[in-house]
Amino acid sequence: MRVLGVDPGLTRCGLGIVETGAGRSVSLISVSVATSSPEAETPDRLVLIADAIDAAIDRHRPDAVAVERVFAQHNVRTVMGTAQVSGLVMVAARRRGLPVALYTPSEVKAAVSGSGRADKAQVGFMVAKLLGLDAVPAPADAADSLAIALTHALRYSATPGAGTATTTAQRTWAEAERAARRRG
Repeated sequence: MRVLGVDPGLTRCGLGIVETGAGRSVSLISVSVATSSPEAETPDRLVLIADAIDAAIDRHRPDAVAVERVFAQHNVRTVMGTAQVSGLVMVAARRRGLPVALYTPSEVKAAVSGSGRADKAQVGFMVAKLLGLDAVPAPADAADSLAIALTHALRYSATPGAGTATTTAQRTWAEAERAARRRG
C-alpha cells in the first residue's frame, strides 16, 4: 500500500509518501514541503499548496491519503489555515476516488513512537529508524508528514483488506492505478 501523509499548513505543508512491503516493511517514496509566503493573499497561498498536493498525488499515485486532524490551538489564524489546507487535501483525494483517514497528533505519536506524549525529537527519530534513514527529515513538517503516512500504512498493513477501497468505483480506480504503476 502506498500512502500520502499530509501535515497540513498554509505556510509549510509536509507531503510524505511511504509504501508498505512484505512483512510490514515500509520504505520512503518521497518527501517534500510545499510552502507559501505569509505576505501573499490567502487565496493565492491556497492555490500554491493545492497545486503541490495535486502534483504529489498525480506523480506518486497513492492508494490512500492520511491527514493530521485539525485541533484547536490558541492562534485562530493558524487553525484556519490548517483547516483550509486539510480541506484541499480531502477534496483532491476524493476527486481521485482515494480513501482519506484523519489522525490526531496523539494517534500519530503513539503509532510511530509507542507514546501519545512523545515529543517531536522522538517522533522524528522513529520516522528515520522505521524508514532506514541516516537522519531525521527536515524541516519538522517533512518528518511529521512521514509519521502520518507511517501511521496509516502500519495500521492497515497489519489487517489484510483493511483500508482498501470500499466502493466499486474506488476498487476499479485502485486496480487501474496499480496496473498503471506496474506498466510504467
